[in-house]
Amino acid sequence: MKDHVCLGAITGAHGVRGDVRVKSFCADPSAIGDYGPLTSDDGRTYRLTVLRPIKNGYAVRLSGVAAKEAADALRGQRLWVPRGALPDAEDDEYYHADLIGLDALDVGGEPLGRVAAVHDHGAGDLLELRGGPHGNLLIPFTKAAVPTVDLGARRVIVDPPHGTLPGQDDVEPDDVP
Repeated sequence: MKDHVCLGAITGAHGVRGDVRVKSFCADPSAIGDYGPLTSDDGRTYRLTVLRPIKNGYAVRLSGVAAKEAADALRGQRLWVPRGALPDAEDDEYYHADLIGLDALDVGGEPLGRVAAVHDHGAGDLLELRGGPHGNLLIPFTKAAVPTVDLGARRVIVDPPHGTLPGQDDVEPDDVP
């Protein structure tokens, strides 16, 4: 699915008529059905009809799924759309899929690792860096902490907030007498 982007995941059946619960990864979560047919991990293609929001996602009807047992069997399947079906990102906006795999360098050019994942736990995106000399790192994906994203060069420049790297204490350098 290299030329596809994951828009959501099926978390289980919803009701007895074959509807499913879907967790949407879209900027507007209710828009998951707006991108045309989506393909599951197992290669099947579905048209989605978003029925209503429910706790932790949306109740969704998938084309060709008419029974609870069929919906139950889809639990854990991710839903993908061809990259070309998505609108171009605005300036200083990025699809998470474009960030994963980028090399991360500090402002001095030293490697910090590679972007392994982008997490959002409600307080803003975090870049998870792996494979660097400091081990796994979580960096806030803000303009201050990640001043440069260069998709062409496949890298991000990171100015880690003080205390982010192992060995840094919690005291700001200006606070030391």
